[in-house]
Amino acid sequence: MSMRDALAVAALLSLVGAEAQAEGPGLGRAASASEIALFDISIGPDGAGLPPGAGAARQGRLVYEARCIGCHGEKGEGKPNDRLVGGFGTLKDGQAAVKTIGSYWPYATTVFDYVRRAMPFDAPKSLTDDEVYAVTAYLLHINGLIGEDAVVNAQALPRIEMPNRGGFTLYTPGK
Repeated sequence: MSMRDALAVAALLSLVGAEAQAEGPGLGRAASASEIALFDISIGPDGAGLPPGAGAARQGRLVYEARCIGCHGEKGEGKPNDRLVGGFGTLKDGQAAVKTIGSYWPYATTVFDYVRRAMPFDAPKSLTDDEVYAVTAYLLHINGLIGEDAVVNAQALPRIEMPNRGGFTLYTPGK
């Protein structure tokens, strides 16, 4: 086969491949913008994407007792699922790390993001934004990071300094 014939075959194959790829396997349909928006709820460490709303630990305790205590125990000590409190100072070399919200998580906004999208386990995304703010405040409170009456909202949450904030390195593309 000559070089010219080989190039012609390669060009033909690339066109056929592109056409087949564009068509796809014929399964399902493209998601609509409104369907995508339901899952486009990520919250950045700086608080970008936090919704309106607010909550305090006192309110969050009530939501926690109604929706979270069965999996995380009274005051977040765990059982049957993850422990949420304690573990301070256990991330040092040679120790068994106890990775909790207070000891491990670098940003308070991550707590909000995770609770909002994944909790409660049996009904993810079922809490209102005010309930998520309140539960987040309660979890931060039982870890000793904010007071019981502190109000958590889109302005206050990113300003809360987590004990392990310096324990992670953020990847910045291009740097």
